[in-house]
Amino acid sequence: MRIPAWPIHTEREIELLRQVLNSPQWGGFNEIVSRLESEFAAFQHCAYGISAANGTLTLEAALAVLGIGPGDEVIVPAISFISTATAVSRTGALPVFVDIEPETFNMDPERAAEAITPRTKAILPVHFGGPLADMDRLGALAAEHGIPIVEDAAHAHGSEWNGRRAGSFGVAGSFSFQNSKVITAGEGGMLTSNDAGFAERARSFCNQGRRIGENYFFHYTLATNYRISALQAAVLLAQLERLPEQICLRERNERLLRSELADIPGLRFQQAHRQVNVHSHYLLLGRIDEREFGMTRDEFHRAVTAQGIPCTPFYPHPLYGNPLYRNGGCRVMPCPVAEACVRDAFWFPHRVLMGDEETTREIAAAIRRAARR
Repeated sequence: MRIPAWPIHTEREIELLRQVLNSPQWGGFNEIVSRLESEFAAFQHCAYGISAANGTLTLEAALAVLGIGPGDEVIVPAISFISTATAVSRTGALPVFVDIEPETFNMDPERAAEAITPRTKAILPVHFGGPLADMDRLGALAAEHGIPIVEDAAHAHGSEWNGRRAGSFGVAGSFSFQNSKVITAGEGGMLTSNDAGFAERARSFCNQGRRIGENYFFHYTLATNYRISALQAAVLLAQLERLPEQICLRERNERLLRSELADIPGLRFQQAHRQVNVHSHYLLLGRIDEREFGMTRDEFHRAVTAQGIPCTPFYPHPLYGNPLYRNGGCRVMPCPVAEACVRDAFWFPHRVLMGDEETTREIAAAIRRAARR
C-alpha cells in the first residue's frame, strides 16, 4: 500500500536550513529560534513560547519552574509515555497515577479528584493521541483546589477545545517535536504559556539563569542549558507552515476510515468529547472487544500488520508497571481502565491518515480483511 513515509520534507526545509548554515549563528541565539517560539505560541493561542532540545525537558522545566520538589505530589494519567511520570520524579516529587476514561484514553477527572491530597501541587493531563482531555472539569478541579495544570500536549499540536488550542489552558503546555510527531525536527520541544511571570522564569531556567537584555555572563538563578538549535528551529518553521493543511487531510481520511469500518462489531475507535472541535490525529487509537470481534487484540495486530499496515499493540503496561516504578517512587490509584487497555487497545500512526482517498479506502479494506481472519 502507498502509505506515506514520515517524516517528510520539502524544499522549504532546505531553504530555511540554508539560511541558518549561511549565518554565523547555528545555535539557540539565532533569530530563527525566537521566530519559531513566537509563531508556534501564537498558533497555539498563547502569548509565550520557550523552546528546548526535546519535550521531556520542557516537562521537567515546567515543573521545576513551579517549584515542585521533594514531598510534593503531581497527578498524572496511568497511560502515557514515560516522560510524563519521570518529569515529576526528577524534581523529587511523587507521581500519582490515576485512571483514564475508557472511550477517550485521557485522564478521568473523577479519578483525579479522588487522588488529591494536601501534598498535590499540580495536575498533569495528557492529550493522548490528539484530542484534549476534559479541560472544563479538570480546570474546575484545579481552580477549586488552587493548584496549577501543566498540559502534556506532546500529541496535540493544533488540537482545540471549544476553539481554544492545547497548551493555552494551564499555566503551561509542553509540546514534543520528536521524530514521530506531527511536526518534527527529529527532536525538539516547546513550552507555551499565557502567564508572563512563568514564561520569564522558564526562559531563564532553559537559558542558564540569564535574563533577557542582561549581560551574557550574568546568571541569576541555578538553571541549565535546554536550548534548541537554529537548525532544528528552521526545520520546525517549515513543518509548522504545513500543519493546518495536514490536520485537515488527516481529519478527512479519519472520517472516511471510520465510516468504512463502522459496521465491524467489537472494533471501537477513540472518542473525543464534544468540545474537541479540532485535533491533530497524531494517533488513530482503538480497542478490541474480543467477544464481539471474534479475535484478541494481539491476533488482530498480527493480522493487520501482515496486511502491510503499521500498527502498535498499545503499551505493555501502565506507567506504574515500568521497572522504574514497580518498587515504589509513586502512588497508584485503582486503574482498571488503563489495565484493560493494555490488553485490548492498539494504535495506528498518523501517517496511515496521510494518503489520498484511494489509499485510505485500501487501508480500510485491508483492516476489514484482517478482521475476518
